[in-house]
Formats: sequence, C-alpha cells, structure tokens
Amino acid sequence: MMLPLSNIRVVSLTHYLQGPACVQFLADLGAEVVKIERIGGAYERHWSGAQAFLNEDTSVFFLAAGRNQRSVELDFTKEEGREVLWKLIDKADVLVENFRPGTLDKYGFSWEAARERNPGLVYCSLTGYGTDGPMRAKPGQDLLIQSLSGLATLSGRADGPPILFGTAIVDQHAATLGAMGVLAALLRRQQTGVGSRVDSNLLNAALDLQVEPLNYHLNGAKLWDRSASGISSRFHQAPYGVFKTADGWLTMSLADGATLARTFGDETFASWSRNDQFELREEVNERVAIHMATRTTAEWIETFSANGIWHAKVHDYDDVLADPQVIHNGAILSYEDANAGPVRLIGHPIRFDGETMPLRRHPPMPGEQTEEVLGELGYDAIRVAEMRTTAVIGPNRAEVGFKRAANAPASAYSRKSSD
Repeated sequence: MMLPLSNIRVVSLTHYLQGPACVQFLADLGAEVVKIERIGGAYERHWSGAQAFLNEDTSVFFLAAGRNQRSVELDFTKEEGREVLWKLIDKADVLVENFRPGTLDKYGFSWEAARERNPGLVYCSLTGYGTDGPMRAKPGQDLLIQSLSGLATLSGRADGPPILFGTAIVDQHAATLGAMGVLAALLRRQQTGVGSRVDSNLLNAALDLQVEPLNYHLNGAKLWDRSASGISSRFHQAPYGVFKTADGWLTMSLADGATLARTFGDETFASWSRNDQFELREEVNERVAIHMATRTTAEWIETFSANGIWHAKVHDYDDVLADPQVIHNGAILSYEDANAGPVRLIGHPIRFDGETMPLRRHPPMPGEQTEEVLGELGYDAIRVAEMRTTAVIGPNRAEVGFKRAANAPASAYSRKSSD
C-alpha cells in the first residue's frame, strides 16, 4: 500500500505524550520521522503509568507513541549538536515540538530562524496554553487543563466532587488537532510552496471537546446542575446514563415516554412529554433506575433490543479486547519486540482502502539510528566517533545497551510545555 505521507520528512522534538502522539499519527501515515532525544533517552522512556515496564529497559508509555520512527540521541545545547539539528531541519518538510514556549528560541531554533533557512517548512508547536499570552510559561498538563477548561464540571453526581477523566483525553485530542493542522499546512504548501506555523494547545483542545455544552452556554442556555440521580450530562433529557441492574451496569440513551412505558410496563412514563423529560429529568431518571434494579443486565439487553432502546453493557478492558467489532477492526496491534518480547498496542485508528496502517518500524531503542541518520547527513565514521567522545551524540547502544533510570535527569531543553 502506498502510504499517504510516504514522501514527507519529519523532525520530532517531542516528549511526554501530546507531542509524541501527534508525531506517531504522521509516522503511521508513512512519514519518515527522526525523533531527537536527549542523551540517555527521552523522559517517556524512564516513566510509565501503572509502573508498566516490559523489562528494565522498556516503558510501555514510550511504546504507546514510539513506533514507525527513528531515534537520534543528540545534545543540541552544544554547538556541534545544533549543526546536526540544522542539517536535519534543512531537509525536513515538518518540525514538531512541544517544549515550553521560548525554549527552542533560546537555542536558535525559533520559527523565524527555521523559516529563513527552510521556507517550505511546516513548524508545529504543541503547548499547554499557546505560544504567546499571559499563561504561555505555565506548566500545561492534561489533569490541570481538565479543571481550568470546565471539563471537570460536566460529569459526576450533584453531591460528589468534580470528575476528572481517567485518561489523557485532552492530550490525545490536542495531538490529533496538531496532526490535522500539519496535514492542512502541507496541503497549503503544495498549492503555494510556502510553509506555515501550526499551533495546537491543550487549553483550546479542551474547549473544543465541549462543543455541545459550551456552545449552549455561549448562546444563553442554562445548563442543569450536575444530576443527583446520575444523568450523565448537564444538557440531555432523561433517561441518559449508566444504571445499576440486578447484577451489573447498563448504559441507556434517549428513549421517549411511550417506549419507556412499553418497556417497563409503567404508564407513568407515557404521561411525560419530551419537554417533561427535560424539565422533570431527575424524576424520570429516578423512576428508570428503580425499574432497572429489578432485572439482570442480560434480561434488560434482550428487552431493550426488542423495544429499540439504545443501550450498551459497561465493559471492562478484558470485555473490550474480546469484543468482536474491536477484533474485526484490527484495533490492537501485536508484534514481537527483540528486546521486550510480545507487545500489544492500540493501532492507528484510521483505515485506508480497507487496510490498517502497517507497523514499519518497531519503537526504537534510544539513539538506535543515530549513526544511520548522521551518515545520511554526510558524517563519516571518524566524525561520528569524535562526536560520541564529546557527548554531542549518545553512545553506541549496540555496544553499551540502555538501562532506564528511575529518576532520569532533565536536560536544559527537555522540560515539558505540555503532557
């Protein structure tokens, strides 16, 4: 299969999750990506949620956004390191970075400087709050942005605390928007020959995730307070949410009064209009909850299917992985890693011509392709050896290996702008 971005070269100056996830989208689509890592490997190699390491060297957090890329360990705080990075940028179509605003400027790699050397370059900055403005220097992280953006006020019960999503939902959305911006800029360059600066940030991404409730608020609608009975939004009519059954949990969505009356054998529902389902939504939801507790999940699934009610059993991850549609979609990527053994990861979510995006390169060891990439830039073996001696580039990992550090030191240019 001819991959959509097979002729695009990307320099990745990314770390943590927002930046690497954006770059992995581009890499999965065929872009040739060179990931620049500090000496000793990027932060995400040394940390993983749930302490998920396949061995002493391999972080699942890194594997989650590290495939289809080449790795170069490079210290661009040194003059010779900056020379190498400029050679890569000069030949690149795209640069993606997620340092705190101003960090790359300090080392001479600002958008203006990069554009002067490579006018066709697409320069993508991924930040917490934006590349300028009053909060540009503040640490941006998914959990914090969920709170600042209002996301935390949308879910949970009236008597409970604000609810934060248990996954990096803002990071991943900002990464997706960044990749979309890069693709749009590449299309514009095809038409004009001129590169662009693309900015995506966590704050804007979090607001974009609230396209329904925030737009209602902007146009004068009053959202209901969070529900006492468990309605899963502040703007839908009841019933809408997760209900306890006799043996588990079942999600139910948007059924009219006549359908509810027929399903539950309760004519009270038939007396409620659609407007009542908004205005009396707590009463409606509570009545549904009483009925739901009387039968098992399997019984309700059969009844709901017969009556055309939208529903879904609440799955844990083992259920998800066994789901026939998940299997059919090829959503999980499996491969054998020479260092870590069997690996399973979430694959690229888009298919082209009915095919999933292939695994072209396993997630690399830190600096695994340093010598290869420098050779392509014209550096001979003697020069590469000298650069290793002065720690401009990392050591030969084939000889010395790699061992993650429990508390990896942060270099001057590796402090994050966003998670």
